[in-house]
Amino acid sequence: QAQLVESGGGLVQAGGSLRLSCAASGLTFSSYSMGWFRQAPGKEREFVAAISWGGGNTYYADSVKGRSTISRDNAKNTVYLQINSLKPEDTAVYYCAANQYRIASTIATSNYWGQGTQVTVSS
Repeated sequence: QAQLVESGGGLVQAGGSLRLSCAASGLTFSSYSMGWFRQAPGKEREFVAAISWGGGNTYYADSVKGRSTISRDNAKNTVYLQINSLKPEDTAVYYCAANQYRIASTIATSNYWGQGTQVTVSS
């Protein structure tokens, strides 16, 4: 059974950085585009970043573009999200998702989801 497990969240001051990880198991990792989404309290889940199957193409939401980097290590079955210059509005639960047939930038078409990791940015 496919499983995605996020880690790396925590409490950080504004201006700081975090590196989130998502470890996949039970699936052929390189056959899936991977994405990161987030959901703040009282808000809908939103797209943050996505990466293609081989890692050659990346996509970012405007809200994190220029201060985030998504990457993947297919040998380790892991996708990463580095976020720099964190802002209080980045506070959310961050989820990773796997999409076998499309770039993992949409909620509706993602095949698998992790349980999420909390990121809290203090001002």
